[in-house]
Amino acid sequence: LMLLSPDAPVGADFAQWYGMADTVLDLEITPNRPDCLSMRGIAREFGAVLDSPPAPLPTADITEQGASIDSAATVSITEPALCPRYAARLIRNVKIGPSPQWLAQRVIAAGARPINNVVDITNLVMFETGQPLHAFDYDRIAKDASGRAAIIVRRATEGETITTLDDVERRLNPSNLLITDPSGPITLAGVMGAENTEVTDNTTTIFLEGAIFDSATTSRTSRGFALISEASLRYERGVDIEYTPTAIDRAAALMAQLAAGQVAPGMIDEYPRPYERPTLTLRESAVQRLIGEPIPIDVCAASLTKLDLEVSTSTPGTLAVVIPAFRPDLLREVDLIEEVLRLWGMERISPTLPTGNGHAGGLTSAQQLTRRVAATLRAAGLNETITLPFGNPRDYAALGMASGDGAELVELHNPMSADQSVLRSLLVPNLLSAVSLNLRQGTKDVQLFEIGDVFTTADGRKQPKEVQRVGAVLAGSFNPPGWNDPAVPLDFYDGKGIIELLVRELCVGRYRLVAAADGAWPFLQPGRSADIVMAGQTVGWLGEVHPRVLRFFAIDEPVTAFEFNLSAFLKAAQASRPFASPSRYPSIDFDVALVVDESVEAETLLQRIRTLGKKTPLFAVRLFDVYRGTGITPGKKSLAFSFSYRSTDRTLTAAEVEGVHHNLIEKLCKATEATIRA
Repeated sequence: LMLLSPDAPVGADFAQWYGMADTVLDLEITPNRPDCLSMRGIAREFGAVLDSPPAPLPTADITEQGASIDSAATVSITEPALCPRYAARLIRNVKIGPSPQWLAQRVIAAGARPINNVVDITNLVMFETGQPLHAFDYDRIAKDASGRAAIIVRRATEGETITTLDDVERRLNPSNLLITDPSGPITLAGVMGAENTEVTDNTTTIFLEGAIFDSATTSRTSRGFALISEASLRYERGVDIEYTPTAIDRAAALMAQLAAGQVAPGMIDEYPRPYERPTLTLRESAVQRLIGEPIPIDVCAASLTKLDLEVSTSTPGTLAVVIPAFRPDLLREVDLIEEVLRLWGMERISPTLPTGNGHAGGLTSAQQLTRRVAATLRAAGLNETITLPFGNPRDYAALGMASGDGAELVELHNPMSADQSVLRSLLVPNLLSAVSLNLRQGTKDVQLFEIGDVFTTADGRKQPKEVQRVGAVLAGSFNPPGWNDPAVPLDFYDGKGIIELLVRELCVGRYRLVAAADGAWPFLQPGRSADIVMAGQTVGWLGEVHPRVLRFFAIDEPVTAFEFNLSAFLKAAQASRPFASPSRYPSIDFDVALVVDESVEAETLLQRIRTLGKKTPLFAVRLFDVYRGTGITPGKKSLAFSFSYRSTDRTLTAAEVEGVHHNLIEKLCKATEATIRA
């Protein structure tokens, strides 16, 4: 419950009466516009768009008192490349306490948490100007021999530690930049202060810092320690080095006003690398050439002036534009043209067709075949998916291939998470994760494929090896169960059928599946896996995933998967299907059952039959039955084949076909030690 004052008007809008009525703009700023990470920058942008100059920030009216800051502190910068400017003010006799209501509300509206009047002032000024500030308890900074607080900006030493404001001790290395005193670190530069100099309720003297730190160094430090703050975000993208003293004066004036502080005369401003404003040239002819509309040069000058750029006319039709520090994104003439265009209005450009030399585009043969692979897989009932090109080393360890597909995994220097710390070397781990996710969401029938790049490396290789592959997973069944159509679980032979469909649609000549050797693919079940061989080269694998792997991915039903090298597959494919006129003459068919050892594969017999039948009128042969049981010796099996003989130019006689067929079977039995089943 909140007790209101007796004069509170009954029935009035509470937020309006209490001073909380406000409009908060929630903006998404692109990384190239650090100037828009401040109220000052956004006001400048709105003023340019609305052609209404924004009101400037209140002038810092400071009454300086007491001994100067030079008698109380010194600053030395040992790494000017990492800290090109360091400015500071000293405010004595401050009274730490809660912020006034208006200040606390503005800090909350900006997304921060009110702490006390001094810290809230530094946050407010940062939100207003884009310049991060840090307040030290001056009395807790170590002094030099002359009794002055000695501030040193330097790199950390290997193994040096700092306890930051979140009460965590962090081990440093030379890539980290520090603000230190003679006793050690007092701030992780641009990221977070240390607890040994933080402002407390007992603080009476404030050493106020406003500095510029190298963007890359701040980014590595903040992300390396997982300390992403409002200050580090601004330092990563760039802070206006020319505005630092103005921001410090604004904060010092507020501390005098709201914390009863006395600002010491003078400001420390170490500026070893002054900013030199570059000058860009803008030509009226270039504006018309790139935009396609004639924009007068005086309109261009007015637009750039609204953005606080210094514009002058050097020669007719040409502008000289001086770029201030708050616009680091303006590097070329085309950047200025972009600024002119967005203020002038893209909707004012007349649409035109681009000119060209009559070049006709099109897909390469490899692109056409790749699209045919995707279309064939979709026609087979699979859904195309796209997964991230990253992987989890634990997934490959679970597959029994800790180093990927015969090569080492490519580790990322700055991964987004531990689960995505390497580049994938196979497609199947991410596809199995997708199956697991779908099963958890209640989708039982999951048939997915992906065409994507995988990456491997090896000792001595400078760049990872990148290969495009096709992977697929089959779980559940293709059809939901019905009263007269039960669901049939997908297995190895469904995957085999899809591979054979691809082979047929892409007209692959030399193709076969060969039983995989034990341990060749440790994530597949022995006896239910095969190598995909094309043109005598193993290009991939097919099989049912091992239960051990399924348990790791939290999958509780069988999964069949295959994966192959797309480039090798396309090399064996043909862009067009060969055509042969069908024969008008009838065929003569024979059925033969052969008894062979269990170790003999039907594929071996089929290949031998096709080889022996090349110079005969053998038109087709197919396996139609496999039998084990009564009448068959244990360790043997019966394979029944159907032979079709046909000529393209005449009708064959039974006598000549019988002779050819008998001779073929005799040679087959001799070569394979098969016998004809009685």
